[in-house]
Amino acid sequence: MISKPKVALLVGGTSPERQVSKMSGKGVLQALKALQYPTTIIDPAYGINQPKEEKQFFLEKDFAEISNRNCIETINSDLLDDVDVVFSALHGKWAEDGTIQSLLELRGLKYTGSKVLASAVAMDKEISKVIFRQTGVQTEDWLIVSNQDFDSELITEEIKNKLGYPCIIKPNDQGSTVGLTLVEDKLEIKEAICLSLQFSSKALIEKYIPGRELTVAILLNETLPVLEIVPKGGMYDYKHKYTSGMSEYIVPADITEEVAAKAQQQALKAFHSLRCEGYARVDFRLDIDSELYCLEVNTLPGMTPLSLVPKAAKAVGISFEELIKKIIQQAL
Repeated sequence: MISKPKVALLVGGTSPERQVSKMSGKGVLQALKALQYPTTIIDPAYGINQPKEEKQFFLEKDFAEISNRNCIETINSDLLDDVDVVFSALHGKWAEDGTIQSLLELRGLKYTGSKVLASAVAMDKEISKVIFRQTGVQTEDWLIVSNQDFDSELITEEIKNKLGYPCIIKPNDQGSTVGLTLVEDKLEIKEAICLSLQFSSKALIEKYIPGRELTVAILLNETLPVLEIVPKGGMYDYKHKYTSGMSEYIVPADITEEVAAKAQQQALKAFHSLRCEGYARVDFRLDIDSELYCLEVNTLPGMTPLSLVPKAAKAVGISFEELIKKIIQQAL
């Protein structure tokens, strides 16, 4: 009988997406239990002071003080001794930008998702877009503003001349639409940039693309069916992502075969251009002329009941447990 791999499941972490990570971790844990994989739950943000009870990992209120320094202590502790593979259900800054991945590499541990370089590059939206342009992945025009060169009048003029309104202003290295604003006119620019700079040292300003929200999940170098997200009233923001009933998900998306094929081809190209591995989700906007624009690659996409990768997998007969199993097998 082949023994089942021992899994360390990372949940929580220190990013603004800590609560989302807990939701993903809870979903992954149920799958690991169904697969009967021996599993240890670890929240790196707690250090060696881990909760004794399973439910404490997933409560909204934190069990103890969290810190980035604790993450270093955790990865270097005996909590990860005799583990075959680390399944990271972490999201956001520090979690999927290569930081945790580099600690796992130094510890000599196998882990799910992309490696250090791909994680770092994918999390930096500006660098990703530069690479997309160089490798034939269509992406919309953008500007970057940092804490050091934030001149409100100058950036307002640049937006007017290069992008126009409406535009999107968001942190350059966050996920889950944290700190994102749809800006309708110049009066909203300064507030939107200041909000983004609360979460990142740089704010990314993109031309807004009216149209439809599409996403393509990639699993083991193969694309899953294109999924369309239809938010009910407003943008697909944090509230629409994580509140049940706030968005509708159509998979396969109601688009032509030509558009679907192009979205899958562009998704794979984006995935490989950043040297991603294992699995990921590539987000697009589809404009009224059926032109596709790549927004970003998510190297550790959500695994909550509302998450998109499990929905796309289900559309081709891959259960949530089988999805988790495939991700772990690839990491091993």
